[in-house]
Amino acid sequence: MGQGQPIFTTRAHVFQIDPTTKKNWVPASKQAVTVSYFYDSTRNSYRIISVDGSKVIINSTITPNMTFTKTSQKFGQWADSRANTVFGLGFASEQQLAKFAEKFQEVKEAAKLARDKSQEKTETSKTPSTNQESGRATPSTNKASSMNGTDDEKISHVPDNTVLKSENDRLKTAIEQSNSNAKKWETELQALRENNVRLGDTLQEANSSVEKWKTQAAVCQEENTTLKKKISELEVQCKEMNKEKERNAQLTVRVQQLETEIQDKEQVRCTLIHVHTHIYRTRTHQYTHCSELANKESRGKVATLQGEVEDSRQKHGHMKTELKKFMDVLDGKIDELHEVRQGLSKLGIDN
Repeated sequence: MGQGQPIFTTRAHVFQIDPTTKKNWVPASKQAVTVSYFYDSTRNSYRIISVDGSKVIINSTITPNMTFTKTSQKFGQWADSRANTVFGLGFASEQQLAKFAEKFQEVKEAAKLARDKSQEKTETSKTPSTNQESGRATPSTNKASSMNGTDDEKISHVPDNTVLKSENDRLKTAIEQSNSNAKKWETELQALRENNVRLGDTLQEANSSVEKWKTQAAVCQEENTTLKKKISELEVQCKEMNKEKERNAQLTVRVQQLETEIQDKEQVRCTLIHVHTHIYRTRTHQYTHCSELANKESRGKVATLQGEVEDSRQKHGHMKTELKKFMDVLDGKIDELHEVRQGLSKLGIDN
């Protein structure tokens, strides 16, 4: 098949009509693919061809009877009776659809001209055989018939040259447009290459940024680990402080108990002093009363009473000494308790 270079190329999503329902569209390509117009010089025909990978999804020969219909702003379709299907193309813009429809009309007219040309060639090839048969039948008129045949050939070849010239002009226009499209695709390819280089630079910058982010993430992770350790240490310290608070509370309770004991001992001391004074007074009164009775009964017992009084005084002095010792011991205990209380209070204030 002598297709050569494409006359026109565009990109579109390809669909085919559902052969069962004849209503729904079935996607023939998963994405936008290249759709091109080709001229088949071998068969003198025009084709629309699209290939998705290694699969040919469109191979439609354009005939003068075909019609390309715009069904929406970006979608068009045409029926192919030879392929027994209807092809649909979805474009990215209205301009692409308009260009494709315009090119379809041009190719359709070129196909019509090619068909007319082939018909004229067929009629031209039949004319000499007719003249040859008439020449055989009437040899006397060969010269005239050949003359007439030459004139007919001249007349029939004039439109052929015109058709060829118009077709060549169309082909030149198509080739120029194809060249312009090729330049356009080269420009777009160059732009894509530049974009690819930019993307590569951006990717390198992104990779370097990723490395920096990884380093920062590692630093943050180390800081997080350090903070977790500090938090654990603070939690341990808080637990120790709670234990100290419990100890302080216990010591406070103990101080209160000691203060209560001191108050109790103070009361006991006061009670002992009062009892001792009462006993002293009572005994003194008793001794005085006895002395008076003794003086009334007998003055002779004065010496005995005086001795007893002396003994009583000695006992009283001894008792007073013991009481003083006991009070000194009690005062020392009270001072120790006060010192303990002051130490505990100071310890609580420091904590």
